[in-house]
Amino acid sequence: MYRTEDGEEIFVVDSHVHFWDASQENIVHEGGEQFIQCFYDYHTAFTPEEKQWTLEEYRKYGADRMLEDLFGNAAADMGIFQPTHLDEFYDEGFNRVDDNAALAAEHPERFIVNGRFDPREGEAGLRELERQKEEYDIDGVKLYTAEWYGDSKGWRLDSEAAFEFLEKCSELGIENIHPHKGPTIRPLNRDAFDVADVDDAATSFPELNFVVEHVGLPRLDDFCWIAAQEPNVYGGLAVAAPMAVNRPRKFGEVMGELLFWLGEDRLLFGSDYALWDPDWLVETVMNAELTDEQRDEYGTELSTDVMRKVMGENAADLYDIDIEAKKRELRNDGVSERFGLTDHYAGGGTAAD
Repeated sequence: MYRTEDGEEIFVVDSHVHFWDASQENIVHEGGEQFIQCFYDYHTAFTPEEKQWTLEEYRKYGADRMLEDLFGNAAADMGIFQPTHLDEFYDEGFNRVDDNAALAAEHPERFIVNGRFDPREGEAGLRELERQKEEYDIDGVKLYTAEWYGDSKGWRLDSEAAFEFLEKCSELGIENIHPHKGPTIRPLNRDAFDVADVDDAATSFPELNFVVEHVGLPRLDDFCWIAAQEPNVYGGLAVAAPMAVNRPRKFGEVMGELLFWLGEDRLLFGSDYALWDPDWLVETVMNAELTDEQRDEYGTELSTDVMRKVMGENAADLYDIDIEAKKRELRNDGVSERFGLTDHYAGGGTAAD
């Protein structure tokens, strides 16, 4: 848990983490190399120099490193896996549901596994979605609308085929839909990540929660206008969060707009690990402030109460995490014992409480 200077505890759910393999032996298409190189460009642009990885480290990191980076200094308490298969680019996939689930099975207290679907896979894709629910009891899916599939370079969330999959999600009780609607990653198509198709989908499926990852950047205004009218649309702060490092005024502008239009109850922190690392990002975001002009314009500030919701409570609400019970569970889990964090969760009492 993050502790403020005043001793306030903030339970952190990193709502956007990956466990990827972009090793050269896994790449089967030049797009795979372009993709990881573009990711690495984002990494170096927004990561403090002393925290930057080498490209070889970045291509493939092991489970041990991931556990240490996410939880070793208690920067995050839990992580939500967001898969991105990219099977056209990578032989064994880039960041697959089953690989995430295998790591989560070793540390179920720490991870939530999300699934994925692609409507271009038709009946086979529907069966695969059912399998993910049956095997991993997923409560959410990550959607990558610009992913290549054969000759297709993208799909729309408001298409008839996508609606069939959203209906299946509703039927299966998969309530949290996480579409990537943000920056383009080379060589994917920028327009295939356009946020506009969220509008009809959210209206048509009010029983589902649409967590728009990357808050539509660079189309922030479009996202905010959609989210303002659709109460089941949320904003995932991955990509926006690291702007607090070297674009603090821009970060304040983004947060001000989001808090003005959506409010504090519909924003979720995400590091986008391993693009960026909660090891340093959580503290950076927690120390961010709006300028005086921004506070006046947006009528808000990044108070501890606001950030407590953004950093963990909102994700906990969507994924039915009882934070006080989770603290007790984490006090003596293997990760806490491994990194000497047992006393860190002492405020959560004991399992007998």
